[in-house]
Amino acid sequence: MGRIVLNRDKCKACYLCVDACPKKVLAQDTAVNVLGYYPVKVNKEEDCIGCAMCARVCPDIAIEKVYK
Repeated sequence: MGRIVLNRDKCKACYLCVDACPKKVLAQDTAVNVLGYYPVKVNKEEDCIGCAMCARVCPDIAIEKVYK
């Protein structure tokens, strides 16, 4: 199926991906990235179904789907 990989240093914390995830796998991180934003983190990786909706809505291309 696949999984997602986040590039936290590209994330500008718009959280569109958090809203798009049907399984609520993503959440706001508690540490800032190099840009000074609180990026998205994978909160419940085991719940990810690999739909890549998060990657589709990310305007900064900070999320990609990889195949296992």
